[in-house]
Amino acid sequence: MSTQLNYDVVIIGSGASGMALALQLPTHTRIALLAKDSYQQCSTFYAQGGISAVLEQDDSFELHVADTQNAGAGLCDENTIKEVAAAGPAVIEWLANLGTPFTMDEQESSTSGYHLTREGGHSRRRVVHAADATGKAMHQTLNANIARADNIDIFEHSVAIDLIIQQQRCVGAYVYNRKNHQVNVFAGKKMVLATGGANKVYLYTSNPDGATGDGIAIAWRAGCRVANMEFIQFHPTCLFHPKAKSFLITEALRGEGARLLLPDGTRFMPRFDERAELAPRDIVARAIDHEMKRLGAECVFLDISHKSSEFIKSHFPTIYERCKEFNIDITREPIPVVPAAHYTCGGVMTDLNGHTDIQNLYAIGEVAYTGLHGANRMASNSLLECLTFAFTSARHILSTLERVTEPAPIRAWDESQVTDSDEEVVVSHNWDELRRFMWDYVGIVRTNKRLERALHRTHLLKSEINEYYGNFRVTSDLLELRNLVVVAELIIRSAMSRKESRGLHYSLDYPQLLEQAKITVLTPEQSSGKKLSLVE
Repeated sequence: MSTQLNYDVVIIGSGASGMALALQLPTHTRIALLAKDSYQQCSTFYAQGGISAVLEQDDSFELHVADTQNAGAGLCDENTIKEVAAAGPAVIEWLANLGTPFTMDEQESSTSGYHLTREGGHSRRRVVHAADATGKAMHQTLNANIARADNIDIFEHSVAIDLIIQQQRCVGAYVYNRKNHQVNVFAGKKMVLATGGANKVYLYTSNPDGATGDGIAIAWRAGCRVANMEFIQFHPTCLFHPKAKSFLITEALRGEGARLLLPDGTRFMPRFDERAELAPRDIVARAIDHEMKRLGAECVFLDISHKSSEFIKSHFPTIYERCKEFNIDITREPIPVVPAAHYTCGGVMTDLNGHTDIQNLYAIGEVAYTGLHGANRMASNSLLECLTFAFTSARHILSTLERVTEPAPIRAWDESQVTDSDEEVVVSHNWDELRRFMWDYVGIVRTNKRLERALHRTHLLKSEINEYYGNFRVTSDLLELRNLVVVAELIIRSAMSRKESRGLHYSLDYPQLLEQAKITVLTPEQSSGKKLSLVE
């Protein structure tokens, strides 16, 4: 039996942006916080590096803006960068006041009191962190504060199917419960997508299993524009081991002097960029990809063993212990690493308040395109973006909530015309095929022919999946596959429209950089692919 639950604000996603938004709203606001899996299954929990913030006298907002724009290959929005950079100190102060256990500077060399690291693309040390598990510490702190809030109801194992639109405004969502298999209506005066990224569309990824692009897909189906979907960041260094599923080796290792080596022990990054291991991620990932293909190597190696054992264990305890589980002692030997899909730089288009094209619908965090990341995300800007837009969207929601009327009655989910599937193999087979051809054809290095092959396969899969969706009751695997194929098509079409190589998008057919930097904007009305607009 379908149920309708009514709230002031419904937040779909329980990562940093979703939780921060919930905590920013006043206690009289009735909030539903939907977690797709258990509460810990989000990208925030696995983030290692830290949060960018200008806190020292030798740093400035202008430098942070310049570094971000440089990493974004000239495609970042200047107003957005300024807003986010300026928010850095307030974000750190808010998190610290909530109880986030940031690592402090024991040497007392920083005026802020925090131990700051430097990562790829940064010209200064400005990354605040909690050892090498910042995301986990931050998530646990936010979670503890959420648990004490009487106005926030948490719904785990809840997967959004589609948004509900009435008179051109978003009034709710159909949500599938993975435990009891029931589809309920969550109605809200304000609806927020905080669903994270889409990198499970690739075979190899650093992301948790839930990163299937749900928010991007359902916003697209509802009528929202998306932008810059071709820019998928591949993290250069994920642990290469058959049993080490999706374990990221933080960029902070390279910030502290770790070197990338070929299987014979030769260092190679200085040949690709004068910044060597501290070059932006796209350059490092492409260099690793090039060397692996040139040599036919399964991986390369990241070596920090020239540092003292005490330094390594104190600064990178999580990585040390995790590698030790696989008999890799990082104090004495290099770590085998490979690139993996890591971050979705594009997404649902929003303004500086996190508001989308649809009235009363917001998108914050990795699901959103704000203009911050441009053609490449600078390290540790993502958590800062999550918090910044949680703050701005909370202010906008609060200032407009009283003017929003209750939605008209919403029709319950109808399963009267469908049956249980007797061919789940179709879902598992298509899931595997999709992720494999995306890795092979739409990966770190692209060509026109590879993209055309991928688009053709996407069309075939989309037809199969839509037919299956129309005939059988939904399952979480089917819903994720339905969203992944939409996201795959958006990535491919965006990549096909860009006739240059810029940032994370590298094409062998168009290796040069165009003089004018333009973002890629797709609208649902143009989903046939015949009309793709490029706007400044």
